[in-house]
Amino acid sequence: MTLFDVLVAFVGLSLLLLVGVTLRRKLRWLRRLGIPEALVAGLIGLLIGPYSPWPLFPEPVYAVWAQTPAVLISLVFATLFVGQRLPSPKELWQRAAGQVAFGMTLGLGQYLVGGVLVLLVLQPVFGSNPLMACLIEVGFEGGHGTAAGMGSTFADLGLASGEALGLAMATVGVVSAVLIGSALVVIGRAQHWLGQRHQGSASLEGRRELLQQAALSDPLSAAAALARESAAGLADPESDGACTIDALTVNLALAGGAVGLGVLLKEGITMLGRTFGGEPAAELLNAIPVFPLAMVGGLLVQLVLQWRRHQDLASPVVQASVGSLAMDLLITAAMASINLPILEENWLPFALLAMAGLAWNVLVFVLLGRGFFRDHWFERAIADFGQGTGVTATGLLLLRMADPMGRSRAMESFSFKQLVFEPFLGGGLVTALAPIALVSWGLPRFNLAFLLLTAAAMGFGLWIGRRPQAHWP
Repeated sequence: MTLFDVLVAFVGLSLLLLVGVTLRRKLRWLRRLGIPEALVAGLIGLLIGPYSPWPLFPEPVYAVWAQTPAVLISLVFATLFVGQRLPSPKELWQRAAGQVAFGMTLGLGQYLVGGVLVLLVLQPVFGSNPLMACLIEVGFEGGHGTAAGMGSTFADLGLASGEALGLAMATVGVVSAVLIGSALVVIGRAQHWLGQRHQGSASLEGRRELLQQAALSDPLSAAAALARESAAGLADPESDGACTIDALTVNLALAGGAVGLGVLLKEGITMLGRTFGGEPAAELLNAIPVFPLAMVGGLLVQLVLQWRRHQDLASPVVQASVGSLAMDLLITAAMASINLPILEENWLPFALLAMAGLAWNVLVFVLLGRGFFRDHWFERAIADFGQGTGVTATGLLLLRMADPMGRSRAMESFSFKQLVFEPFLGGGLVTALAPIALVSWGLPRFNLAFLLLTAAAMGFGLWIGRRPQAHWP
């Protein structure tokens, strides 16, 4: 593999993205489904990829594509906290407690459903690898980026097909979230489940704040809207202390520093494991991916910026754009590199897992939504259903369908929730550690642990739903 191969690989990804943009602009049904351009580009890449009948590029180019997602996912997660205003714990509690509990119930329950299905059906009947129990959460709650980032972890632990199955699960999740979620919105209107009494529309400043919080969890969904409503640049060039270096350069450096801290954190964790648990513990901890630790690195960078009062160096608009660029390239490369023969070998266990995950998400939405939220339960729950089945952008799309004027304030709760939710599930620490815990504990203990965690999240959410509604400032 040469530098020229790397150049050709990224030229190829760029061309695929242009094709995806063109097709989405031309085909109205793609826009109605909310399928992102990068996913369209990746599916086109799959048709000309290494496992298709019509491979277009030489083998070294496909090798670059296969390695690209594991690198870019760390950059995506590194940009989540940099440039964001971190609210106080009290503010987070008031605005996002119920939303966090609902999201946790969905995500933790996906592990439980997958674990029980593998233990009782897939392992005895098909001889499936126990690690397949993690695929629902990785694909649905995590999405394509998380599935690609977890590929090396799955491979190190013995599930070579983990990345391909995770990417396929994420694709099923995006399409299913839009189709099922749209149907739920139609049913909700017919049954008068949507809120009838609304508060006034948010102000422009409030809207910008919400868009920034949405960009924190999914740059793809919010970066464009945020850019239209925010001023460009790091600071007024006439003011004291303004940077003469380009804003993109500074923000890339900050994101790179966050990734570097993530790498150091991983090395430190591995070293501690070797010191206290020997080489077996070090090998197990080495399977932890870098990207959730890069998110922790981004949080540390933002805390230092706030401590030193240099928040103006980090722009949420530019950070969202950096994350969006990395995510677009990541999804395109990951989808184009899916190992189709491995996917074909596991299609029946995969289909059963996907159906079980969808059934769990729908049941949680229908049966628990009213109990978790005292007001506008449908709008609040449909946003989390979209995120927990597809991606954050899908949740925002469904919320927009249910509440087009933004009067329920569900967007506010949903956005603040990401600050608590993202560090743990959907690509956070729980997502990274769950496969390692499964290998260490075995399926029975794994299922028991997630049964207790799911029950705790469910009980917390129902308790929140019974409390008097908090007054929001």
